[in-house]
Amino acid sequence: MVMPMRITIVALVLALSGGLATRASGTPAPKRSARAVSELEMMTWPEVYRAIHEQGKTVALVYNGGTEQRGPQNVNGGHTMIARVIVRRIAERLGNAVVAPVLPFSVNNATPAHPGTIGLTGSTFALINEEIAEQLIKNGFRTVVLMGDHGGGQKELKVVAEKLDRRYQPEGIRVFFAGDVYAKALADFNEWLRVRGYPASVHAGIQDTSEMLHLGGDTGWVRKELIPTAIGDPVLPRDAQPDPSQKRIDNGILGDARRSTPALGKRFVDMKVDYAVAEIRRLMAGQAPTASR
Repeated sequence: MVMPMRITIVALVLALSGGLATRASGTPAPKRSARAVSELEMMTWPEVYRAIHEQGKTVALVYNGGTEQRGPQNVNGGHTMIARVIVRRIAERLGNAVVAPVLPFSVNNATPAHPGTIGLTGSTFALINEEIAEQLIKNGFRTVVLMGDHGGGQKELKVVAEKLDRRYQPEGIRVFFAGDVYAKALADFNEWLRVRGYPASVHAGIQDTSEMLHLGGDTGWVRKELIPTAIGDPVLPRDAQPDPSQKRIDNGILGDARRSTPALGKRFVDMKVDYAVAEIRRLMAGQAPTASR
């Protein structure tokens, strides 16, 4: 009874050691995740160098998130967490891009009535993005794309991109602002909702809440038990003034989030990724041949 057990143990050890030897002799190790090879902060410097100079990943994506109150039902870091997922998917689709760390602040301003917002002035936000873009250029990236998940900061990103593009284009380096991921995707999704009879929302409503349900509804991004009561002050027509006799709800929601679903969030997220990839490809298609530096 002892011998068979010893034989079995020896065979198992030999099999394991053989597997280790095979790994050491050249069998490739398991592939790292797409995140590990597309996010600058998850890479080592030799990996970044190889990505730029050997793999042709010469595009750097700068996607700004934000920290702000998003109603009673959504966590304050929603913009940043959404941005991390979306920009990673954009990079994977493009195939030649590396993701810079997502900035967790946007053009905004805190208020004691709804604590949770950490905002930057427009000038500070612009300067930060300008320096980040120039640092990425110094690293060796030939194209930098600026994007944002928050409405505040869109115009600043556009101005910074145009300024830096003028500065570096003579060297064959381009800096672009890609705004479709925010403005066009949001406008088209809002119209899709309107046609199907969903209530209008501007902040912390169906758009924001559905997006967060889709990407992080099972990991604490949304207080799901509060969705049935997630209605705020109504969205008024442009230039209309609120009725002073009507008591405000004033809970951080502008609109109605009660019909939010993960399926709606997936549609919105897919639109944002599709629009960003299409716009970036259009912008890059107009580039002059890259000059040596």
